Amino acid sequence: MTTIRDVAKHAGVAVSTVSKVINHYPNVSEETVERVRQAIDELGFVPNSVAAALSSKQSGRIAILLNPSTQTQAIDEITMQYLTGAMLSAQELRTELVPILFGSLEGKDETEAERYLEAQNIKGLVVCGMSKEDYVLQRLVAREHFKCALVDVPIVNDSTSYIGLDHKQAQKDIARKTIMENLGPSKEILYISGKMNGFVSEQRLAGMLELAEELDLSMSVHCGEFSEKKAREITLKYGAGYDIIVCASDLMAIGAMKALIEMDIFHPVCGFDGITLMGYVGKQMNTVRQNFREIGAEAVRECARLMGGEKGQSVIMDHELVRLEYLDIIV
Repeated sequence: MTTIRDVAKHAGVAVSTVSKVINHYPNVSEETVERVRQAIDELGFVPNSVAAALSSKQSGRIAILLNPSTQTQAIDEITMQYLTGAMLSAQELRTELVPILFGSLEGKDETEAERYLEAQNIKGLVVCGMSKEDYVLQRLVAREHFKCALVDVPIVNDSTSYIGLDHKQAQKDIARKTIMENLGPSKEILYISGKMNGFVSEQRLAGMLELAEELDLSMSVHCGEFSEKKAREITLKYGAGYDIIVCASDLMAIGAMKALIEMDIFHPVCGFDGITLMGYVGKQMNTVRQNFREIGAEAVRECARLMGGEKGQSVIMDHELVRLEYLDIIV
């Protein structure tokens, strides 16, 4: 089935641009409109599934459930990017988006949570930051009462779609790049993982285990809980004995690099996410850059598609391998 993403790729424009053309927004050049319409015709795309969900006042609202990080005193850039993208997408699709923090559901069972959301005329959920410990949310999704777009949670059913990277492959890619850039396959790797029972952490760890086997590496794994402080402590204790430190998040990579600087040791460190703070560390580090804004936008589009009667699917987003430095992030 042809999707709006297929049309955008075929036309060489952003998904949001295709949405604007479909919904007859002004300020889109005639040339772009023609290119998008041609792509729609050539691919046989029928945009009525999203339109059906949004044209009726009975379709209800979409809630974006957010779980801001408590692991740093810095502003939660990832959450804000998700929210910004989701809001822009909802505006383009002319639907109402309601931000709700996970804490609002605290103390409620799934029935109470369902009633709480229904009271606000919410029919679709975009969920960012759900962990395996969020049992109420998991049971809420399993009920399939709401149409759900889950960011980085690989659950798909008739009413639920997954939106996220191929985290296993992305972790392998960035680790392999860092290893091969530093005198060939280094043999002693310290891997600082996220949460051992987290959805994303399990995928990234699986990637590292596979890479270690492929390159015949000696790898030690320590759980950093996505905490800059915890990664710093791990590096202070174990970092001197390894050739390269691979971290499952940028915050942990920052903690690891700062610890190495304190010990007056240089080992290559790589992270994962591509957050702005990486550019201020003082040392360049490889990382996987995610487009969190586009992920948030795509999650809203996917939720709207489900509300239009379509079935759940996996939507794998692109990732980019980069080396962030100060000049890359200043504006």
